[in-house]
Amino acid sequence: MRVIVLGCGVSGLSCGVRLLEAGYPVEIWARELPPHTTSDVAAAIWYPYRAWPQARVNAWAARTLQVLDALADAPDTGVRRVAGVDLVREPAKDPWWGGAVPGLRRATPEERPPGYADGFAFAVPVITMPRYLPWLLGRFEALGGRMTRRAVGALDEAWAASPWVVNCTGLGARELVDDPSLFPVRGEVLAVAPLGPARFLLDDRDEARGMTYIIPREHDCILGGTAEEGNASLEPDARAARAILERAARLLPEGTRLEVRHHRVGLRPGRPTVRLEAEAHGPHLVVHNYGHGGAGVTLSWGCAEEVVALLSRHVGPAGNPASSGRTDGS
Repeated sequence: MRVIVLGCGVSGLSCGVRLLEAGYPVEIWARELPPHTTSDVAAAIWYPYRAWPQARVNAWAARTLQVLDALADAPDTGVRRVAGVDLVREPAKDPWWGGAVPGLRRATPEERPPGYADGFAFAVPVITMPRYLPWLLGRFEALGGRMTRRAVGALDEAWAASPWVVNCTGLGARELVDDPSLFPVRGEVLAVAPLGPARFLLDDRDEARGMTYIIPREHDCILGGTAEEGNASLEPDARAARAILERAARLLPEGTRLEVRHHRVGLRPGRPTVRLEAEAHGPHLVVHNYGHGGAGVTLSWGCAEEVVALLSRHVGPAGNPASSGRTDGS
């Protein structure tokens, strides 16, 4: 009996892959497929941002970091390790997630742009989503997963096809399962021509002035960003783009030319806490996996493995594994 996974962003695809590797037949149902999902807009760098509670998020993020680090050694995944600095304007304690990152240290004064009193230097995976999501989709299909493009208005529609459902619908869960705690956190990003040398710079602690990040990818560089709670508009804002460019320019060497290639908007699924739990309705089961805020990629593999564990606990283990090895080789 197959598992129906709702949603084809990074969470749905990661769950689909792990479930197939555990031996469960899987079918993904989604209204939108890559390259038209929220995940396609993600910057994306391993960094636990706007996701709670910290203890659970830290565990999921640490596991995902291990998997992404392994994928950085594999060709065609779109994942690579990049060094950079998380900038802080005032002296600060070590970040709460710092224990998950090998080699994290205080940034030297030479590594910090003017105006920053502190910072943390480390290297983590940066994911080029236009390559990573097709790779994930290819992995899912190679394992025997099926894909159906369809919108779902209620869990009963999925339960009519299978008693086992995994809900990875992101912001869509607000209507699907009547969860009013979900809210959009609008984010705008610009892609510019590559900048050198390739290192990331992050400053997300002063959203009143505007968060700033510079994230180099394989063939471009992502500049951000915004975090507008409650704003569900997907229309790019020219004023926001100018502000992003101005903030990025302050962190770059004087005279750096910024050649904009595209301007995109995505809606992060904000929630007071990530919802990752199993919920039984008579003979039917749904495992919820949504509300990851700005950390969908950062939590993806850790959450996917917990989804498999929850499903196995409720319905029993699957049959023979669907693959000869895990995606991360472990």
